Amino acid sequence: MHDTSPQLCTSAADTMPAARLTGKGQFDLVEHPIPRPGPGQVRIALEGCGVCASNLGPWAGPDWMVFPTEPGAPGHEGWGHVDALGAGVTGLRTGDRVAFLGQRSYAAFDLAAADQVVALPPELDGRPFPGEALGCAMNILARSRIEPGMRVAIVGIGFLGAALTRLAANLGAEVIAISRRPESLALARRMGAARTIAMHDHWAIIDEVRALTDGAMCEVAIEAVGLQWPLDLAAELVGTHGRLVIAGYHQDGPRQVNMQSWNWRGIDVINAHERDPATCVAGMERAVQAVMAGRLDIEPLLTHRFALEDLGAALDATRDKPDGFVKAWVTCR
Repeated sequence: MHDTSPQLCTSAADTMPAARLTGKGQFDLVEHPIPRPGPGQVRIALEGCGVCASNLGPWAGPDWMVFPTEPGAPGHEGWGHVDALGAGVTGLRTGDRVAFLGQRSYAAFDLAAADQVVALPPELDGRPFPGEALGCAMNILARSRIEPGMRVAIVGIGFLGAALTRLAANLGAEVIAISRRPESLALARRMGAARTIAMHDHWAIIDEVRALTDGAMCEVAIEAVGLQWPLDLAAELVGTHGRLVIAGYHQDGPRQVNMQSWNWRGIDVINAHERDPATCVAGMERAVQAVMAGRLDIEPLLTHRFALEDLGAALDATRDKPDGFVKAWVTCR
């Protein structure tokens, strides 16, 4: 059996900066040994890493968190260049620009299994590409099974909701985008939403969607926030035998659902979170294809860039959403 655990360089000179969370709203930068790829692994010299809203749970310092995190964690939306190959790796070369599945990408280097790396074409050189996050959007789209002419409600227009708006509109769906901030609704319109509704009053939103759909409600509703009320709202927007797609990450505790209503309408409930690495990689590959084909423009979605040493500010921005904010990313060099 081959040992595939990360191997660390032992020379004191072979270190890299890596961020780690140290407590509620706190992080530091440490000098950490540069990892060596084990068999079947590659090392990536990171250009950048997207800041995922799922990081806000640990950043808030809940009781279940153990601090400090491992150096580089919880960054998992990295991209960069292959820097070194482990034994047995084929099909990749040093210098290849890639996105990948990693867990310690708030750092200068990270490791990935060679089969969890996706090549980025030269046309994307110099452009940020949080492949894991974009792959999530593609996999949620696949699980939603949207067809031309369907009415699709998307509750929550952040990075994920905006990307799904564009992708669903591309398929010929009539997208009804629902979000709190006026600028988010404006973004949804630019991404192809047919209708936008301010997320202010639960029953008023339901009544408006009912009017827009002549009482039939939506064939698909996608919840992309990760909180109780958006989940409740999205569920109410699904018509009989429609689909409720849960894309939001619900990490803060149990949820209650109106099972009687779900039963009566016979809706399908899809938890569109993938944990199979091969499925995640396939989503990233489709994301590359979508961007290359012009079906998804990610430039308007990556709005706030920070240096690695300003990771705290990037996480605060992800939580507080300053004017114009959609998604933050950090530069790792």
